[in-house]
Amino acid sequence: MKHKPILILLVALVAFTGCKKGYFDSIPQDLVSTDDIFKDKIETENWLASVYSFLPDPWSTATGSGRYWAGFTEELELNTATLQASGLLSPANTINIWNNNYQGIRMANVFMQNVDNSETNLLNEPNGRELIMQYKGEARFLRAYYYWTLMKVYGPVILLGDEPGKYNDDYQIPRNSWSECIDYVLAEMDSAQQMVPDKHVTSTGAEDATQTGRINKLVISAVKSQILLFDASPLYNGNPDYANYKNPDGKQLMNTNYDAGKWAKAAAAAKAAIDHAKANGKNIFRMSNADPFLAAFNSYRDLFLTGWSTEGIWTRAVTAYSSWENDAAPRAANGNSFNASLAVTQEMVDKFRMINGKSINEAGSNYKDTGFVATAKSGFYVAKTSNMYINREPRFYNTVTFNGATVPFVAKSGQTHVQFWPTGNSGNANGSEPKFPKTGYLVRKHTNPSRNLSNNAGNVVRPAMYIRLAELYLNYAEALNESDPGHPDILEYLNAIRTRGGIPPLSAPLSQAEMRKQIQLERCIEMAYEGCRFFDVRRWKTANTPEDRQGGEFTGMNVYAGNALTDVTFYARTRISTRTWDNKYYIFPIPQSELNKNFAMVQAPGY
Repeated sequence: MKHKPILILLVALVAFTGCKKGYFDSIPQDLVSTDDIFKDKIETENWLASVYSFLPDPWSTATGSGRYWAGFTEELELNTATLQASGLLSPANTINIWNNNYQGIRMANVFMQNVDNSETNLLNEPNGRELIMQYKGEARFLRAYYYWTLMKVYGPVILLGDEPGKYNDDYQIPRNSWSECIDYVLAEMDSAQQMVPDKHVTSTGAEDATQTGRINKLVISAVKSQILLFDASPLYNGNPDYANYKNPDGKQLMNTNYDAGKWAKAAAAAKAAIDHAKANGKNIFRMSNADPFLAAFNSYRDLFLTGWSTEGIWTRAVTAYSSWENDAAPRAANGNSFNASLAVTQEMVDKFRMINGKSINEAGSNYKDTGFVATAKSGFYVAKTSNMYINREPRFYNTVTFNGATVPFVAKSGQTHVQFWPTGNSGNANGSEPKFPKTGYLVRKHTNPSRNLSNNAGNVVRPAMYIRLAELYLNYAEALNESDPGHPDILEYLNAIRTRGGIPPLSAPLSQAEMRKQIQLERCIEMAYEGCRFFDVRRWKTANTPEDRQGGEFTGMNVYAGNALTDVTFYARTRISTRTWDNKYYIFPIPQSELNKNFAMVQAPGY
């Protein structure tokens, strides 16, 4: 095989220093051959590892992570406003995941072009040819996935084919249409699915835990479900707002004609992925307890600590869960590793239902926003906690730390509960302490109550989940409600998530519109802080609705008032920020620096 000269990037450089060169940047001309790299099994596998390295850690602060996107929604109130919230998002000042993902695409192209080296010592392995085919399948999927990652943020992108790119190539290339992009990534994933194993197993046939995060057939089934769900959704399916979104030659880039059949395709893909997952031993993770409330609470809490092996579809072995926990920790936690920076808005708090399954503003919910409870709920809150937080659904107590809640980690000596008022154990100390949540709430989800932040005792090392089975259940319920309203599977799969969460099942009949409302709220609660909310409100085109608004005033408790748990001045809903929303934010602008190099590429509408 003759190998074309290409730029060799050291794996360590790509994986750990985050090379910022984009696919369309000129390539240095002092290029060297890849022959030596792809003759060697270890170097070949290192290159494949570098292709994986562009996947973001969901719990890290890296641009494009699940945590990062949560900061653009009502899930979090950041200390510094995002470009979107401040109204400063523009081509010259945008969110740049463009370069990183195209670099991943290039690395995958280089790998696929060169891994079939006839002199490689991979062929000395007993299953050498099968390994080469598997590795090519992993790289092919990752390339398609990086395109998909770009599409979710920027809309239609540029498809580059199989060539790695050379310094003297013509990069005056227009965007492909959304439909072309969808067809391409799905076709590439279909091809990749034939090349990778159903599971990564040891020589004894047992699932190989050392291969956590490697691409397999099930991962690809799950991602295809997500892609088809997005493609069927209002932002991308018959959206008249993009009628003038065209290339310079007049080519239409987005679908302005609604295709109802896309929902049926999305439903079928979700059901196929669910069946595939169950055939591979996956299930909705549940813990048993005689107390239904504790069963639900423990199930959702432990899902992220140990239950990932049951419910997780695509996982990541190395993750920043420890930093996430530090940022979720109030000062009442033992030690000094607390940051108390993951502040939850009141608007997010109010989305959680009551234990009877009703929303707080729904008739018969029994919600009270005044007064204080006389009796403690051991392990959850102390006596004299505000009635606002009483009798809420179990996932509320899993997800939010509030005034009067038990400390989410091993507590400092003598501390029994969190106090967010100024002189409380986790307050702002009358302005002298910067580590406090300015909304009066912290995220509690994905934290370990046994961890001692002082010495790390009780720490639970665990992977992150990119996709889990509950998301596939909700994908299926949503797509089926749109394609076949009234189908019994809608309630079956939606109720499986509701009841695991500790609230009663819904009963038929419900209108299609009411079912849609319930499914969307369920996604908001169940998938909170997992990177879904940012994209859901976009694909649904609901960022201007009362339920899902992303602009206007966002509130919290008055953390600068009160001097005791029962001081009503603390509980006054207080404006924390005013955020900007513009409908052009449904799709983010491509960095202007890219358009300055590629005059054939048009900018997203409105910028």
